[in-house]
Amino acid sequence: MSQNHLPQFQKAFLHPKHWGFWLGLGIYWLILCLPYPILVKMGRGLGWLFGRLGVGKRRAAIARRNLELAFPERPEQWREKVLQANMQNVGMALLETGMAWFWSDKRIKKWSKIEGLEHLKDNAKDGIILVGVHFLTLELGARIIGLYHPGVGVYRPNDKPLMDWLQTWGRLRSNKHMLNRKDLRGMLKALRQGETIWYAPDHDYGRKSAVFIPFFAVQDAATTTGSYYLLKASPKSKVIPFAPLRNKDNSGYTIIISSPVDFTDVTTERDVAIRMNSIVETEILKGVDQYMWLHRRFKTEQDGDDGKKYR
Repeated sequence: MSQNHLPQFQKAFLHPKHWGFWLGLGIYWLILCLPYPILVKMGRGLGWLFGRLGVGKRRAAIARRNLELAFPERPEQWREKVLQANMQNVGMALLETGMAWFWSDKRIKKWSKIEGLEHLKDNAKDGIILVGVHFLTLELGARIIGLYHPGVGVYRPNDKPLMDWLQTWGRLRSNKHMLNRKDLRGMLKALRQGETIWYAPDHDYGRKSAVFIPFFAVQDAATTTGSYYLLKASPKSKVIPFAPLRNKDNSGYTIIISSPVDFTDVTTERDVAIRMNSIVETEILKGVDQYMWLHRRFKTEQDGDDGKKYR
């Protein structure tokens, strides 16, 4: 999706069938006006409920299995402690998305800091592939970075037009424009123009355009080959990872931007993917309980028996 085809506000969004949505959004906005320490307590409570009700219980089971697969050498007590913290962080993410979209720049800056911003400033002219893995804080992390170094967001359009417009509006508060995650041509054009694009290669995107390589303790994790093609088509671009972390003392957020990672010595799809997975692992270990363990990261199987690890 190009900048010219981003979702626009429609009069149809004001139809009575959407009034419930607008009422809920207004209540959500009012909640976000509460002091941050209160939001933290509310978020943890929401996460506690999420892990015990309906779809939340199913997602918690997936997260537990992912932790078993990724960290089999860790004691069960450690994994369970991470899981419980992860569920609380899911609740916080429900509020942090709204914080990212609706908080003022002043309030965002009050509760955040950035380490390593010079890595973006010093390499901007070459184009930057900003590796932002799927932390639960990713929406807020992108907003924070965008306040200091605006870039191009990469996203999956929402199937519901009203929600698609809202999330795009929120993300454009600190991004130059947005691209559909399938728009490889648009990404390459942005990189060649010296832009920074947000890129997340850590999910299981299916068998198409994937190699099966190690990811933590899983030796055959389906991993996108998109990284190889991005680097091949834009060899001057710098690969820079970052981790958006919620501070343990509830003092806000710290964005840790790492130095560029060299890919010049790897030339195959597999080797590029292996190095990218190594980057992803390093970032996740900075905040294991804040990572999005809720999706079936290891569902695609090399032998075609997809989902067997979760049965």
